[in-house]
Amino acid sequence: MTASLAGSQPGSHLGSHSGARAGSRSLAGTNLSMAGALNRALSDALEDDPSVLVFGEDVGPLGGVFRVTDGLAARFGEARVFDTPLAESGIVGTAIGMAMNGLRPVVEMQFDAFAYPAFEQITSHLAKMRNRTRGRVSLPIVIRVPYGGGIGGVEHHCDSSEAYYTHTPGLTVVTPGTPDDAYRLLRDSIASPDPVIFLEPKRRYWAKGELTDAAVPMDRALVRRTGTDVTLIAYGPMVATALETAEAAVEEGWDVEVVDLRTLSPFDDETVCASVRKTGRAVVVHEASGFGGYGAEVVARVTERCFHHLHAPVLRVTGFDIPYPPPKLEEHHLPGVDRILDAVARLQWDDEVVRGYGA
Repeated sequence: MTASLAGSQPGSHLGSHSGARAGSRSLAGTNLSMAGALNRALSDALEDDPSVLVFGEDVGPLGGVFRVTDGLAARFGEARVFDTPLAESGIVGTAIGMAMNGLRPVVEMQFDAFAYPAFEQITSHLAKMRNRTRGRVSLPIVIRVPYGGGIGGVEHHCDSSEAYYTHTPGLTVVTPGTPDDAYRLLRDSIASPDPVIFLEPKRRYWAKGELTDAAVPMDRALVRRTGTDVTLIAYGPMVATALETAEAAVEEGWDVEVVDLRTLSPFDDETVCASVRKTGRAVVVHEASGFGGYGAEVVARVTERCFHHLHAPVLRVTGFDIPYPPPKLEEHHLPGVDRILDAVARLQWDDEVVRGYGA
């Protein structure tokens, strides 16, 4: 494990497969939506490795609710891409048995909150098997979870459940913010020798972007935009929002740096802290509720490691501490450019403002 991951979640083993996609095909210049990039990643993984299987609710002939698995069943056959009963616990339990016998299952939970019936399998068995067997049994399973809001969905369809998984040692938790990362991170997740919770920001499924052949390790954060005044730390669906905020901040005279975490556990302290030490100020942004949310861990880590470099407290901009609201109200619940800019304004470089913060 690299020095940058010292102190990260115990039990997360990215292993030698991390960062090494199977196959040698070039995708540079290919323009795809995030859903298209995920579909291409699954297709390439199925083609490159006969041990890879894709299954879940409606992922077969229908191609998934969001059509991420569109065409895969027709191409690779029902023995490798198939539908399951509506039983999430059974889906994950079956995947565990398959992985113990040499296969690499990629399963879909269809919607974020639909995964909760499988939570016992995930936390009690999937996450603990390597430790329980003293390293003799690994479980190379990817659990794909479309998550987050922004699509006008009702409750049980818009949860941001990342904190549940990042709190569980033994799981790698990944969430792409761009189509390029969607392809790259999913390939790397499938190649990983250990279980990966792959959180797909469904509000970004239809956002298009150009793919590259850049080989960024799975466990590294990326600086998406350089700046000097404040660091915005975001992931998944909020990466695009953070970049939009950074552009809007230019009109206010603020030079904002944006860091995309990409992998939530293990955490890349090195990249994040290097940015915060440079700017001296930071705002963490996520859709999930604030209390006990993933952002609290980020704030703690940054404060512990960057305390003498900070010119102001590290702030959070999050969803409100309520159950997910009805579709017509979600725009008020989800962090947007204005709310993030307000947080940046609270970190203005006036010493008097900083001294008075929290008074």
